[in-house]
Parts: sequence; structure tokens; C-alpha cells
Amino acid sequence: MNYLMNGLAALAFIVLFSQCAGKTDNQTTNAPAQANAELSGMKIAYVEIDTLLAKYNFCIDLNEAMVKKSENVRMTLNQKATSLNKEKQDFQKKYENNAFLSPERAQQEYNRLAKMEQDLQELSNKLQNGLMEENNKNSLQFRDSINAFLKEYNKTHGYSLIFSNTGFDNLLYADSTFNITKEIVDGLNARYSPVKK
Repeated sequence: MNYLMNGLAALAFIVLFSQCAGKTDNQTTNAPAQANAELSGMKIAYVEIDTLLAKYNFCIDLNEAMVKKSENVRMTLNQKATSLNKEKQDFQKKYENNAFLSPERAQQEYNRLAKMEQDLQELSNKLQNGLMEENNKNSLQFRDSINAFLKEYNKTHGYSLIFSNTGFDNLLYADSTFNITKEIVDGLNARYSPVKK
């Protein structure tokens, strides 16, 4: 009985598979003709994201600001860590030389240093999270500025699709006549006015 059920299940699976394969073959033969008919009226372009990132002044300014902030965070944390390490070394020397008046006093100093270490770790987490949040905010601003510009730009250019291309990630080949990167970068930079510092 078990063999019979397994055999029927296998037969049903084979029939179902062959029907699905037949439908797929019929669909794929018609698909290129339909796609060509639909695409013939479309106007398509692409933008090289690597070039956009390198030449869009807003992006350049955001990156420079983030590098400065990251460097400031790193310097702050390094200074505090260096100071804490020096205090730990001083504590170790005093402890080895029995320089504390009592074991209680040594324990107090040890607790103080442990608290400083914990505070430094919390500060590090807080500053790193702040950098991540700012980076996310900057990414949203960057994307919004491009989307807003492309909507305005496309009112006069009438593209059906504008692709983004990063290296070979999205487009393996595209004729360079479809590349509108320079127009987009020039337009974005013309609209951008840096914030005075």
C-alpha cells in the first residue's frame, strides 16, 4: 500500500511538472515579442553612481563632514583611553609597592578605575551610534536630493526608466548614448548651494 501511494504521488508530480514546463515554454516564446513591442516606445537612460558620488558636491561635502566627525570621535576616545591606561598603570605600581593606606582605599581606587572604563565604553557606543545615525540621515538626504532632481529633470526629458549603475552590478552592457550621468551631476551641482560655516 505504501509503495502504491508513493508511486501515485511520484506520477502526479511528474504530470504536474510536465504541464508547468509546457506552459512556461509557451509563455517564453511569446515574451520577447511582447517585451520588444512594449519597449519600442520607451525612453531609457542610466546614471553611473560611482561618478555621481565622486562628483556631486553635496555628496563630497557630506563625506568630508563625516570624515571630520569620525576623526574627532576617534581622537576623543583615544585621548580618554590613553588617560585611563596611564591611571591603571599608576594604580598597578602603587598596588605592587603597597602605597595604599589600606586595602579598602585600594579597592576604592580599583572601583573608580573600573567605573571610568565602563563610562568610556558607554561613551564609545554613544558616539559610534551617533555617527551611524548621522550617516543614515545623510544617505536619506542624498537620495532625496537625487530623487527630487530627477523628478524635475524628467519633466522636460520624458524618460520612462532611469537606471542606476555601479560598476557591473546592474548593467552588464549599455550603449554610452544612454548615459546621462554628466547631465545629472551638472544639474545637481547647479542646484546645490553649500551651507556657510
